[in-house]
Amino acid sequence: MTRIPFDVVGFDLDGTLIDSSADLAAGVNHALTSIGLPSHSVEEVKGFVGKGVKIMLERALRASGDYSEARLDALRPIFADYYAAHLTVHSRPYPGAVAALETLAARGTRVALCTNKSEQFTLPLLDQLGLTGHFSAIVCGDTLGPGVLKPDPAPVRAMVERAGGGRAVFIGDTSHDVEAAHAAGLASIAVRFGFVDAADQLGADAILDGYPHLVPLLERWPG
Repeated sequence: MTRIPFDVVGFDLDGTLIDSSADLAAGVNHALTSIGLPSHSVEEVKGFVGKGVKIMLERALRASGDYSEARLDALRPIFADYYAAHLTVHSRPYPGAVAALETLAARGTRVALCTNKSEQFTLPLLDQLGLTGHFSAIVCGDTLGPGVLKPDPAPVRAMVERAGGGRAVFIGDTSHDVEAAHAAGLASIAVRFGFVDAADQLGADAILDGYPHLVPLLERWPG
C-alpha cells in the first residue's frame, strides 16, 4: 500500500465537501424577495459564495442593482433565520466524499475542516449530515474572531494545529482557499466540481476531478 505523505488533509466546506448551492440560493432568494427584490438562479448564487454570509448577501444585492448598507443590514437576520431552519433540505456531500474521509481515517490520516461559514450554520449542518465525527478539527469563519477569514492564512494554520500538526494539504474550490493554503505553507488542491468553474486558473498544486480520485492523487503526490 502506497503511503499518503500528509498527516492532515483539510477541506473547505461549501463547494468542496458538500454541494450546498440550492439551500444557499433558497436562503438568499427568501431574503431578497422579502424586501421586494428579484431572486437569482442557483448558478448565480454560487458566484456569490466564498467569504461568509455578509459578502454573499452584499454580492446578491449588488447583482440586483439595489445595494445599500441599510439593505444589507436588513437582509442578514432574514437570511439567517431562514437558512438556519433549512440547512440540509438539498445539501449533500459530493459523490464519494464520505468514502474518501473514511479511507483517509483508516489509513491514519487526520481529516480537518476550515470554512468561512460561521459556526451557527456549520456545526448543525455537519451534525445533520452525520459528518461531524470525521473531523479532528473544525475551524469556521468566526472561530478565531470576527473578520478572520480565508484568504487570511490564520484559519488554515489553526485548523492544522488543532488537528495535531504535521504536513498538511488543503482542498478547496476558490482562490481564497488556494491563497490561504499557500500563505500558511500548505500544499493545495482545487476541485473542478465546486462553485468556481476555473479550477485550473486558481494556482493550486493539483486539481481534483472527483472524490474517487482523491486517495490515488495523494498517494502519487507530487506527481
